Amino acid sequence: MMDNLGLPYSGINIALSDSATVGPMDGEILIALKEKHTPTAAHMADLRRELPKSFPELQFFFQPADIVNQVLNFGRPAPIDIRVSGPHHDEDYATALKLLHDIRSVPGIVDAHIFQVPFAPALDVNVDRTLASEMNMTQRDVSNSVLTTLDSSAMVSPNFWLNPDNQVTYPLVVQTPQYRVQSLPDLMTVPVAKDDSTQRQLLMNLAQVERGTVPMVLSQLNIRPVFDVQADVQGRDLGGVADDLRNMIKLDAPDPSSAIHVDLSGQVETMGESFSGLFSGMGLAVILVFLLMVIQFQSWIDPLIVLMAVPFALAGVMWILFLTQTHISVPALMGTLMCIGLTTANSILVVSFANQRMAAGDDSLTAAITAGYTRLRPVLMTAGAMVMGMIPMSLGIGEGGEQNAPLARAVIGGLIFATFATLVFVPTMYRLLRQQHQVKPVLVKAESHAIA
Repeated sequence: MMDNLGLPYSGINIALSDSATVGPMDGEILIALKEKHTPTAAHMADLRRELPKSFPELQFFFQPADIVNQVLNFGRPAPIDIRVSGPHHDEDYATALKLLHDIRSVPGIVDAHIFQVPFAPALDVNVDRTLASEMNMTQRDVSNSVLTTLDSSAMVSPNFWLNPDNQVTYPLVVQTPQYRVQSLPDLMTVPVAKDDSTQRQLLMNLAQVERGTVPMVLSQLNIRPVFDVQADVQGRDLGGVADDLRNMIKLDAPDPSSAIHVDLSGQVETMGESFSGLFSGMGLAVILVFLLMVIQFQSWIDPLIVLMAVPFALAGVMWILFLTQTHISVPALMGTLMCIGLTTANSILVVSFANQRMAAGDDSLTAAITAGYTRLRPVLMTAGAMVMGMIPMSLGIGEGGEQNAPLARAVIGGLIFATFATLVFVPTMYRLLRQQHQVKPVLVKAESHAIA
C-alpha cells in the first residue's frame, strides 16, 4: 500500500490536472494485490460497503487503476461524466447537485460525486496599499513574501543548480517549515520585505486576514463554466446504466431559458462510438465478403449459402455471453469478428466441395451429404483447435486476464454453434437452394484420327 494524503496531484499549485486529488483535503491510496488474489471487483465492492461505515464523515471513490480503463476514460477519473455547463456559476452548481442526488438512486451507480469544489475555505489577505506605500512597499512585495513562506520561492524567484558530475539541473527553493505556520497568529507574524531593501515589516502591520471561500478547481467547456458529476458502475453493465441516466437527464433537464446544457460523456460516449463503429464494421464486412464470393463463385446463391452459418455464430456468441454472465464489450465484439471470419472460411470449404461433386455429375442431395461428410474432419480440426486454444484465455487467469476473457468466450460460443451450422445447416440449405440449379456436366466428344 502507498498513500498520498493531503497533497495535490501536482507539485505546482497553478497547474491544472484532472486527478481527483484537487486539494489538501484529498488523499489517494494505491493498493497492489498479491499475485494469486481473488477478483479485484469483489474487493472494491467490500471497501465501498465497509469504509463509509467506519468513516461516515469522509467520501470514498475509486479511480481507474489499470491502463485500459484510463485510456477508455480519456484521462477522466470515472467512466461516467455528466457535464453541466451554463453562463451562471451558481445555477450550474445547483443543477449539478440535483443531478448528483438523483443519479444515486439509479441501480448500479456507485462513487457518485462532483469533481469541482466551488466553496473551499480560504484566508483572504487584504493589503492596506496606502499604509504599505508609506513604508515604501507594494502589494507585490507582500504577495511574494507570503508565497515564499507558504509555497517556496519557486513561484516568485526560481533558481536552479547544475550538478557538474551528472549534468542534472536541480531546483533550489526556500520555504518556511510548515510546522512554523500552523495558526492564524503564525501567519500574521510572517516577515515582509522588499527585494532591494533591508527594511522588514510584519504582515499584521500591512494587511488584514479574513475568512472566505474560493473555488478549488475551475473548469470550462467552450468558455463556459462546467461542473462534472462523475460516477462509476458496479454489478451492472455500463450500457444499461447509461440508458437510465439518459432518461433521468431528460426528466431533470433544466429550463431552456436558463441556457444550461447537460451532456453525458466519459467512457459512455467512447463505448457508444466504439460499438457503432464495430457494428457498422461487421455489417460492412459481411457485405464485402458476400460480393467477393459472388465474383469467386460466379453465383449469387452459393455466397448466400455460405453466409447462412453467420447467424448461428452470432447466436452462439449471445448464448455464451449470457451463460457466463459476460457483458457485451469491445473485446467481445472483436471475438465476434474473428468467429465470423472462421465460420465463413469453413462454410466455403463445404460449398466448394459440394460444387465440385455436382460438376462431377452428382445431384444436389448427394453433393451436400458428401461435402458435409468429407469436410467433417477439416472443419472439426479447425474449430476444435481454436476452441481449445481459447479456453485458457476465457478463464481470465493471470494479470489482467479478465480484460481479454470476453474475446475468448465469444469465439468459443460462436464456433460451437457455427460448426454445427457448417456441417448440418449449410449442406441442408445447399440441397434446398441448388436442387433447382443443377450443374450439368459438360461432355466433350473427342475423335482421334490416325495419320499415316
